[in-house]
Amino acid sequence: MAIDSSARVARTAKVQRAAQIGPGVRVGDYCVIESDVTIGRDCVLEPYVYVKRWTTLGERNSISAGTVLGSDPLDKNFTGHRSYLRIGDGNVIREHYTISRGTEPESVTEIGNGNYIMTSGHIAHNCKIGNDAVICSCALVAGYVEVEDQAFISGGVVVHQYSKIGRLAMIGGNTRVNSDVPPYFLYAGFNVEPRGLNLVGLKRAGFNHVQVTALKESYRLLYRSGLKLQEALDRIQAEVRTPEALHLVNFVRRSSRGICRPSQRVVDDPDAPSDVPFDD
Repeated sequence: MAIDSSARVARTAKVQRAAQIGPGVRVGDYCVIESDVTIGRDCVLEPYVYVKRWTTLGERNSISAGTVLGSDPLDKNFTGHRSYLRIGDGNVIREHYTISRGTEPESVTEIGNGNYIMTSGHIAHNCKIGNDAVICSCALVAGYVEVEDQAFISGGVVVHQYSKIGRLAMIGGNTRVNSDVPPYFLYAGFNVEPRGLNLVGLKRAGFNHVQVTALKESYRLLYRSGLKLQEALDRIQAEVRTPEALHLVNFVRRSSRGICRPSQRVVDDPDAPSDVPFDD
């Protein structure tokens, strides 16, 4: 094993051979770190964290008690071959969380940088989580899901496998995400439905009035104009043309599952402020 001289490893922790422990790392009591694990500079592992084989953590990650990283996929097709979990820099993963490695040999589950992941949930095999996302307590993210930067997934949300959640999308609590969720908008309902713009998230991300106005028009064309999907996308591309609107168009056009749609009973207002709590 290679443990940097500046790292602090509790005497009750178990670090197996071929693990790499970087400078300034703190490993708490009763942690288990298997072989072929790399833990980068200044990471903190609270007591009872279990980091399984073929897991890599970047720098400055904070992992709370009872978390298991790099667990075998919850997939009957898993054969036991080598696969990976790769976690970037500056993530916070709170208590009693599990994140699985990929299912197929040499495949990867990827977590980006600066994410805040709350308690008692699961990110499944082959997911790709971007940067600066928030995943609240008791959310369950199934296999092959992709979450873009700055998305907000509230408590109790269940995300179906292969679904995609766009940048700065905000999913309200206890929602079932069973289709792709375009970026920048607010969603709620038992089955995920659009409810307007994610105005709070856009403001926090520094969007100005011109950018927000363009996204309001994009939302209107996509969800409230009565246009067919391709006609709406063509109109957004031709008439709105901001980088965010073009990202929205590209996201929808790449969707293989199809995007979520409003139910007949929902009348939304893209100008209305969010009434969904931004905490767990």
